[in-house]
Amino acid sequence: MAVKNNLKDIRFENKMNQTEFARMLGVNRQLYNRWENQEIQPGLEWVIKLSKRLGRPMEDIVFLDDAE
Repeated sequence: MAVKNNLKDIRFENKMNQTEFARMLGVNRQLYNRWENQEIQPGLEWVIKLSKRLGRPMEDIVFLDDAE
């Protein structure tokens, strides 16, 4: 099992490029890119911030992938 995120799908829903989306979230594009590509996952504090900034429950942003 591994923690994954839906940030790429959420970004596409908002019709933004990575730079615009990262700026809206309050992070630099390089960090956002690592999140989106599942290289690293946002920490709990960031998940809470993202949830508030996106107006979505945390479960929409991160999830547990049972396949791994």
